[in-house]
Amino acid sequence: MKRYEHVIVVGIDGAGSFIRNADTPNFDRIFEGGAVTYRALASNPSASAECWGSMLLGVGPEVHGLSNATVTKGPYPTDAPFGTLFRRIRAVMPEAELGSFTEWDPITLGIVERGLGVCSNPEHLQDYDLTPVICDYIKEKKPTFLFVQLDSADFHGHQNGYGSAPHLAYIHKQDAMIGDIYAAAEDAGILSDTLFMVISDHGGTNPGGGQGGVHGGWSDEEKYTTFAAVGRGVRHTEIGEMNVRDLAAIVLYALGIEAPAFDERGWTSQVPEGIFDDSALPAYKDISHLTGAAPRISREAHTSELA
Repeated sequence: MKRYEHVIVVGIDGAGSFIRNADTPNFDRIFEGGAVTYRALASNPSASAECWGSMLLGVGPEVHGLSNATVTKGPYPTDAPFGTLFRRIRAVMPEAELGSFTEWDPITLGIVERGLGVCSNPEHLQDYDLTPVICDYIKEKKPTFLFVQLDSADFHGHQNGYGSAPHLAYIHKQDAMIGDIYAAAEDAGILSDTLFMVISDHGGTNPGGGQGGVHGGWSDEEKYTTFAAVGRGVRHTEIGEMNVRDLAAIVLYALGIEAPAFDERGWTSQVPEGIFDDSALPAYKDISHLTGAAPRISREAHTSELA
């Protein structure tokens, strides 16, 4: 059963759970009555390609095999055992309007399959220039599924430390961009039939003393991220257990597309309990043992992807 005509995802790279520490009036207003968590688990390692890949593919890094090195070498194969959300939606909805607008180009160029008719930004744009393009696209095309990734908070985390004043100040700027994208859906007349979500891929460390931060490890600062959803049928709740890869199952559920069967060797994306007013959803399965990404356990060792 199709539950929404439109799904919009705004991804904030490197924001982790630090959104709760920043001044975010738009985020607070939009999700005041929605479902929110600041303890969604990143993929392990907590790096961009691994995490965004898990969100769009519904499987862990041990299955999709993506890394920051691989996503810059070419597009994701169209015959891979697990396709992205774009491939799954296109198979069921051949006329759907699909969009992928990303500041970090390797998402659209190295994770999203080619030949699916996915609309994207034609050139590299930083988030403050990309946001107006996204807003115009929403108002003109009224997309069935739109995936957005804004990258610059991660840059400020690498430069100044995650959770530092400059990092939080930039999340505040991106909060205005979230507000603009949400307003565009309202201006387009689709908001009442839209599932609107914000998610972050990973956080990072803050050594202090003017040193830059890193991520890729499994400290609380790196592994915990933000997820928020609002729309018709979304409960006002604090979400319990969740992994970032669960975004895939949520999107398919919203559009009424059947997800693959849960398989520890493959598809492990699930709809977290309590988000939707639907008692028929299955119980949430713990997958922490699959990759050593045990919930609530922190480790001292840190690694980082290349900035």
